[in-house]
Amino acid sequence: MVSTSVKRSKPFIVDEYIARLESGSALLDDSPQNLVEVVGILKSYGVVLDAYSVNLCYIANTQHLKLFPFFKYFNGEVNPKKIAQFIWHDRINYEYAEYCMKAMFWHGGGGVDAYVDTPEFSAATDKLIRAYFKYNPLMLLLHKAFPDFLPEQMRQMTYYSALGQFWRVMSDIFINLSDSYDRGEIKSIPDVVQFILDGLVADAARPITYKVKLGNKEYDIIPKSVGITFLMDTGVPYVEAIFFRGTPFRGTVSYNAQAYEIPYDLGMFNYGALYADPLPIGGAGIPPTLLMQDMRHFLPDYLIQLYRQNVRGEGDIRIQICESFQKSMFCVTTAAVKGLAPHPLDTQDESQQLANRKYLKGWLNRILESQLLKVNSETET
Repeated sequence: MVSTSVKRSKPFIVDEYIARLESGSALLDDSPQNLVEVVGILKSYGVVLDAYSVNLCYIANTQHLKLFPFFKYFNGEVNPKKIAQFIWHDRINYEYAEYCMKAMFWHGGGGVDAYVDTPEFSAATDKLIRAYFKYNPLMLLLHKAFPDFLPEQMRQMTYYSALGQFWRVMSDIFINLSDSYDRGEIKSIPDVVQFILDGLVADAARPITYKVKLGNKEYDIIPKSVGITFLMDTGVPYVEAIFFRGTPFRGTVSYNAQAYEIPYDLGMFNYGALYADPLPIGGAGIPPTLLMQDMRHFLPDYLIQLYRQNVRGEGDIRIQICESFQKSMFCVTTAAVKGLAPHPLDTQDESQQLANRKYLKGWLNRILESQLLKVNSETET
C-alpha cells in the first residue's frame, strides 16, 4: 500500500479511507493476524491500565499536597518486600502513567482544562490547602507568598484523578473485549472497533469527579455539578494529547531552540502513539519502553506464540509489542472518530454525508501522516 500510495495524491487516499469508514470498515486492515494482535495486546493493556488507574487515583486522593511523596508508587503498602521489589525494578512502571498525565496536563483541552482555571476551582483548592496546613504556619506563609504554587499542584492532581478514572473505564472495555473474543463473539477488526465504540458510548456521559478526604471531612475539588464527563472531557483530550501530539523524547531530538528540531507550536507536535516508530522502543529514555515492558508480563499465550514465529523470536519482543499496540490504537482511534461524527457514517442522507465527509477529512489529513499506511502495507505483504 505504501509503494502505490506514493504515486497517488493524498486527497485520493483520503477519499479511499472515507469510503472504508462509511462502509463499516476500520482504519486498520482486517486480517486474522491483525485481529489476534489487536485483541491480545489490548488484553495485556487492559491489565496494565487497571494498575495505572489504581495508582493515579491513589496519588490524587492521598498524596495531593505532599511536597516529597517518596512512596507514591506503593499504593499505601510500604513494607520491606515492596521496597525490595521497587529497588530490583520488579514492579509496574507507574512513571509511564505520569508521563501520559503530564502530556494531557501540558496540552490541555476539554472540560478539565477549562475548569482548573475557574474561580470555583481556586476556591475549592484554597479551602483544602488551608485545612491541610492548618497547623503548619510555614506552609501557610508560603501559600500566601506564592499563591499559585500549591493550587498548581492541585491542578496536576486533578489530572491524576481524571486520567485514572478514564483508564478505569478503558481497562474494563479492553478486558471485556478479550473475554468476548475468547467466547468467539469477536471475529474481525470491525467487530473490535464496534465493541470499543459501544463501550465509549455507554460511558460517554459518566461524570468525572474528584473528592479529597481530610479527617472526617470531604472536599469537592471537581463536584458532579460541574458537568465534566468521561468522553468529551477526558477521552477526546487524551486522544489528542497521547495519540497525536505526545512530547519529544529526550535524547532523540535537540531541545536547543536554535536547532529547530522541536516545533514552535504544540499543535504541530507529532510524537504521539500513532506516529511512533516502533524501532527505538527498548531504548533508554523513551517513555513507551516502560509501557511495552509492563505489557510484556501480561501477554496471552496465543500472542506470545505469534511473536515466537518471528525471525528474531522474542529477541525483539518490545518492538513487536509496540507494533501490535500501534495497530490497536488505530482501532481505538477509529471508534473515537466514528463516535464523534456529526451523523451515523452509514447515513444515506446526502446533507448528512457531506457533513460527515468534511468532518472525516479533518481527521484523516492528520491520521494519514501517521504510521497507518505503513502498518497497512505490511498487512498486505
